[in-house]
Amino acid sequence: MNARRRTGTETAHHVVVLGAGYAGMAAAVQLAVRSGRRPGVRVTLVNADDRFTERMRLHAAATGQTLAELSVPELLEGTGAAFVRGWVTAVDADARTVRIDDERVLTYDTLVYALGAVADTTSVPGAADHAYTLDGAQDAALLAGRLARLDSGTVAVVGTGLTGIESAAEIAERYPRLRVVLGAREPGADLNRKAGAHVRAALGRLGVEVRAGAEVTKVLPGGVELAGGEGVMADAVLWTGGTRVSPLAASAGLETEGRGRIVTDAALRSVSHPEVYAVGDAAAVRQGYGVMHGTCQSGMPTGVHAALSVDRALRGKRAKPFRFGYYHTPVSLGRGDAVVQFTRPDGSPRHICLTGRVAVRYKETVTASPWPTYGRMRKMPASGAFWPRGGRWTRVRAGR
Repeated sequence: MNARRRTGTETAHHVVVLGAGYAGMAAAVQLAVRSGRRPGVRVTLVNADDRFTERMRLHAAATGQTLAELSVPELLEGTGAAFVRGWVTAVDADARTVRIDDERVLTYDTLVYALGAVADTTSVPGAADHAYTLDGAQDAALLAGRLARLDSGTVAVVGTGLTGIESAAEIAERYPRLRVVLGAREPGADLNRKAGAHVRAALGRLGVEVRAGAEVTKVLPGGVELAGGEGVMADAVLWTGGTRVSPLAASAGLETEGRGRIVTDAALRSVSHPEVYAVGDAAAVRQGYGVMHGTCQSGMPTGVHAALSVDRALRGKRAKPFRFGYYHTPVSLGRGDAVVQFTRPDGSPRHICLTGRVAVRYKETVTASPWPTYGRMRKMPASGAFWPRGGRWTRVRAGR
């Protein structure tokens, strides 16, 4: 089916953006203001919910704290972009179609694929059935309800990445009556010595029991089972042990790598279907230091760059290569403490870090920045196109 439709005497080029997370929103807003108002181009954003989810605040929402109501359709008002609410259930990259809720079909000329990652509950038996996750506001609300009903008991948090650390600290601070057990590798292992020590000291101060090196082999209705047969009884289990991406991209016939992410060229186009651009957690983007890992700080730049690439292609210009260098790792440790680890462009820690109240203010500034940034991009699109390029760290050598 042809993705174009007649608008007056011209044929409209339809750009569809799938997913309104940090990367997808950046792409949709940039596309809307740069090309959506021009005759002959229309932009449609598809998302399962009309509310923007602040994923960086979900650990706080999981303890009953209220998040702002951020409306995606309201942000798009006046930009010329359309919003379609619904679950993407299939993509046909050859036919250039997207199926929504198994009922509606959208056709496209250009697709921006921004369906992000979710908690990987498939790697350990029982995790999908018995563990809570933080994949969205509804998931956080379910855990918040469970915690509020517990007068005492144990909460097991599996995974000592940033989400696990922040969640364990938040729960322990908010509910001191509950025993919180954090299990996996050593918390703060990717930070420098000072920052890592601060993380571990904060967890200790909050009473979080850390089971460093504990391997969870099964999640049960009443706890978790560890390698070696030991069990940890728990009234609630929060699973933060890794992420996975939707299988839709692979099912669509797009070239993906081992984790299911779409393999892109330097302009963020699919190497198998150049009319498809991939951003955020859905994309395997290679830089000089290797394939990028998904974070908000890298996701929004990929969304903006994909929009710039699409806009240049529509104007008959060659796309520029995407380059990005990491610059910080902020970690909240409850409401009154935090760590900010400054990094090299490849994500490895520098000697400089912030701790305590200064880090709290820094972290809150970072967490609160995406939504106002989208608003600024509506008026000044170029304001979203500034991020660290990473210098020599991000140059991809020939043959790599």
